[in-house]
Amino acid sequence: MLKIGITGGIGSGKSTVSKIFELLGVPVYYADDRAKDIMVRDQILVAQLKEHFGPETYDANGALNRKYLGNIVFNDKEKLQLLNSLVHPATIRDSDQWASEQKTPYVLKEAALLFESESFHHLDRVIGVYAPQPLRIQRVMKRDNVTREEVLARIQKQIDERIKMKLSDYVIYNDEQQLVIPQVLKLHQQLLELAARQA
Repeated sequence: MLKIGITGGIGSGKSTVSKIFELLGVPVYYADDRAKDIMVRDQILVAQLKEHFGPETYDANGALNRKYLGNIVFNDKEKLQLLNSLVHPATIRDSDQWASEQKTPYVLKEAALLFESESFHHLDRVIGVYAPQPLRIQRVMKRDNVTREEVLARIQKQIDERIKMKLSDYVIYNDEQQLVIPQVLKLHQQLLELAARQA
């Protein structure tokens, strides 16, 4: 079974593209959603987070205190790197376990920080989802009800979009100029053929 990554900058539409693959019967691992779950479920990770960020990282019921943790990491680059260095390996372990339970020719792992976290090394191929920056800013402002400045601050925490696309094996253009579904259908066929050759 092939493990295929799908990534793109904030607002590129990688979740939308992933949903189309799901309609074609391809299982998708949503790394950001799963990471939130792992941060509560994975006892090794919970212990590490408490050790590095303090017992206040979790409330009395064992729920993650997002506001507390967010205040620590979002203004301190080193603390953010520390958090990522703990969460990313746990997410990789979880996604490998998840992939081993699937019965399809290939699976997708959707993650914003595939290259930043180095987790692309655990994948066979990577799909980049591209949209021009002005369109991405517009989408995120509308979706998250945030200002242009807030979106730009998030974009600056990610690798430049053009570099991401160069590092990707395939690119899907979600720029409102080209239809996305035909691009996904074509790529789905290519990935099925690749999986068959490697089986």
